[in-house]
Amino acid sequence: MLLGTYPAKFASGHRVSIPSQFRKELGVSCILARWYEGCLVLVGEDYWNALYKRLTGERSLIVNPVRDTERFILASAYEVIPDEQGRIVIPERLAVYSGITQDLYFIGLGEKAEIWDKITWEAKEKEVVKDAAGYIEELAKKNE
Repeated sequence: MLLGTYPAKFASGHRVSIPSQFRKELGVSCILARWYEGCLVLVGEDYWNALYKRLTGERSLIVNPVRDTERFILASAYEVIPDEQGRIVIPERLAVYSGITQDLYFIGLGEKAEIWDKITWEAKEKEVVKDAAGYIEELAKKNE
């Protein structure tokens, strides 16, 4: 399971080292794609295949929001294979989308990791912490 928050930095050529705690869980080949709220998502092949099946279900041919979600995620996806030091290259297009120029965070969220620009994540984390109690109450009411 991918858990925790890990700071990292771009090395030359948009190279970044995946936290060692994540490497075994993600496997030999990972998928890196644009995600929501300006971050990137990094997942192993099994999670990606399950996500792909959900996105490309029967309704994807006729429902525009589903097609646009496919376009948003699938069109930005790259297969990345970490080198011996666990480094991957974040393509320029994804670095620009996420606003990552140097400092970043890997955020473990169970089966997926989000990759955030440092400043953007720190602002988002403050927002999440501030609103957490309300979110938990909302979820609890829905699950009653």
